[in-house]
Amino acid sequence: MRPLFVALGAVMVLMGAVWTAQGLGYLTGSAMTGESTWAILGPLVAGLGVALIVVAARRRQR
Repeated sequence: MRPLFVALGAVMVLMGAVWTAQGLGYLTGSAMTGESTWAILGPLVAGLGVALIVVAARRRQR
């Protein structure tokens, strides 16, 4: 299960980074571009992804 949680965390970090970039207007071509909601939600999702990776990596292998 640990590799699954690490992979899910990595996807969340990437998704959060894209959402942040779109919300701040760095990535254009989307309805999300320039919307402050995504500039707030992106770092939250990325932070949760990092936390998931850390928890999964620190978990003991059984």
